[in-house]
Amino acid sequence: MTPRVVLVGPPGSGKSTVGAALAALLAVPLHDTDAAVEAATGRTVSDIFVEDGEAAFRALERAEVARAVAEEEGVLALGGGAPVDPVTQEVLAGQVVVFLDVGIADAAKRVGFDQSRPLLAVNPRASWVRLMNERRPVYERLATHRVDTAGRTPEDVASEVAGLLGAS
Repeated sequence: MTPRVVLVGPPGSGKSTVGAALAALLAVPLHDTDAAVEAATGRTVSDIFVEDGEAAFRALERAEVARAVAEEEGVLALGGGAPVDPVTQEVLAGQVVVFLDVGIADAAKRVGFDQSRPLLAVNPRASWVRLMNERRPVYERLATHRVDTAGRTPEDVASEVAGLLGAS
């Protein structure tokens, strides 16, 4: 039992929103790893970062991604930094991975670069660009498919992803 598709991408690419639209379109469950970590700990991702540090959050995230890939069905939406972890990269090998790509203009409109995103809290635009420059090669290497989400509705992106999966 494994996910039908794993969504990866930077903050603001639409992983959670497109994931929900895609799951509805395919009539399968959506599993968001950030939401699962929050539910398991009773704390927000931001609180975990602030109180325990990024390393503690990444350990929780790594464990949740491994569990979800092994046990969840349907659409799996990963946190933006999850694919950077080498263990997670091994877990994602052989999975159908869709890189939801987005530029900073669209990402800024979607996430608003608020304080709930700890890695973007200081100088959000510069931080987003730096993160994307670091993560893009990983997203591209892991991806089975790349879908540009810029200027598109979640439903339109979900429809394209469903088509790539042969489900349209």
